[in-house]
Amino acid sequence: MENGPGLRTGGRILIDALALNGADTVYCVPGESYLAALDALHDVQQIRTIVCRQEGGAAMMAEAYGKLTGRPGICFVTRGPGASNASAGVHVAAQDSTPMILFIGQVDRQTLDREGFQEVDFKQMFGGQAKFIGQIADAARIPEYVNRAFQIATSGRPGPVVLALPEDMLTDKVAVADAAPTRAAQGQPAPVQMATLAEFLDKADRPLVVVGGGLWSQAAADDIKRFAAASDLPVFTTFRRQDYVDNTYAGYAGFLGVGMPASAIKRAKESDLILAIGTRLGDVVTDGYQLFDLPRPKQTIVHIHPEPGEIGRVWQVDLPIVASPIAAAAALATLAPVAGRARWRAWTKGARADYLEESKPRVTPGPVDMATVVRHLSDTLPDDAIITNGAGNYATWAHRYYSFRRFRTQLAPASGSMGYGLPAAVAAKIAAPHRAVVCFAGDGCLMMTVQEFATAVQFGAAVVVIVFNNGMYGTIRMHQERHYPGRVSGTAIQNPDFAALARACGGHGETVERTEQFADAYRRAASSGKPAIIDLKVDPEALTTRASLSEIRAAALVKQRA
Repeated sequence: MENGPGLRTGGRILIDALALNGADTVYCVPGESYLAALDALHDVQQIRTIVCRQEGGAAMMAEAYGKLTGRPGICFVTRGPGASNASAGVHVAAQDSTPMILFIGQVDRQTLDREGFQEVDFKQMFGGQAKFIGQIADAARIPEYVNRAFQIATSGRPGPVVLALPEDMLTDKVAVADAAPTRAAQGQPAPVQMATLAEFLDKADRPLVVVGGGLWSQAAADDIKRFAAASDLPVFTTFRRQDYVDNTYAGYAGFLGVGMPASAIKRAKESDLILAIGTRLGDVVTDGYQLFDLPRPKQTIVHIHPEPGEIGRVWQVDLPIVASPIAAAAALATLAPVAGRARWRAWTKGARADYLEESKPRVTPGPVDMATVVRHLSDTLPDDAIITNGAGNYATWAHRYYSFRRFRTQLAPASGSMGYGLPAAVAAKIAAPHRAVVCFAGDGCLMMTVQEFATAVQFGAAVVVIVFNNGMYGTIRMHQERHYPGRVSGTAIQNPDFAALARACGGHGETVERTEQFADAYRRAASSGKPAIIDLKVDPEALTTRASLSEIRAAALVKQRA
């Protein structure tokens, strides 16, 4: 097409559409399939381009941005191999209910369906993961598709959207008007539903509030705390959503999820009313669907969720409310205190006492006590410090001993994805450069995305990475010892010198072999002004927060002999 008034390349139309919808950062690994979009980013200065080292890290950064800001994280990758790598981040966004848009360069339109170089049918590839998968065949339709992507990613239950971009489409020049910015569609609780909820609460003796899912805010967290405090209600957060309620609130009872204590399981089973807000009440939160009777729990169930299809999906519900957690929290904060709240005052105090008892440090085997390390950070970091982690047993020390005081100070994958902590930390530090950002990482977890430490150095993201280095895939070793005690196979790993690796990348490196070395090592790392890695030499015996490796093995052997 000839150049003319109002003509823009598809790449420029795309980047203009992102800017109009408030995008300020894209995470990418470059590819020849979307060079026209990269060229447009050169001229649109309001959008930062963060060049990553692997597409999985880029997608996880975009997902972490979506968690942190509530706006869709934007990721660009190339076709086939790039998209395959990025699928790890898409899966996190899907399971964690995080708004995200993945743009994938695609083969030319004339090559489609011929199995061209790196061609993939993305509708098949991402089916079941993304909320919507589209392929833009006409540059004139880019504003329509981009607005649809933003709308779907942020409406109802948030999640990822995937759009494929044929290479030749991005270089076409067309004249098309930009669309207006999107506005998410979210439900509001009806007054009659709030009245019914108040009636249910007034009849309860052992109520529990359970908060989780996506689509939260600091205002929602404050509203939930105000509502719960007014009626002296105990509140559980869900797995890796501990920052949704101020952990110092007198009714905060801990979390439900992987590693939850027996006391939390007991409380949930003994409750007579569950007010679930935002959470799907999935298998992780309900201990493999064991907390409540199926399909009809003995508890009264009030389920507030932004997606109608998630309500009643597993559990029969007494009061279904389709609403965003933000709107629901605002409505709950206006409810009058429940008249009969004195009935459960001891119940709430007991739940809080359980949590405080569980938070008391248990000494870790070996010269580095991880409980002391985490408690030191909890006691000394600012309230707005951001803690990130991936998957692994090491994370349970953070879950158990770190006290979260503000919303969006915990960035972690409810999906249980390894490798998440470092990319999330880099994205958080770039988005919030004045906040302290600390990444907890296992040695196996870190090595999955350790290349993104170079990204942190390149963009001046001065994160502090604390590596729990025990030379094994700890979670799998734990399961291995429980089922095949003493038969170690496929779980041992050999690591580099992480402190030297940090220095080789241009960052700061520290090695800690004893607990008393940690405080000074962290102070030096945090004040270096560089991305830093602190290599904690952790005894392999320190396998879980509740039992050592030897204790787990011994218990399994006894069980085998029985």
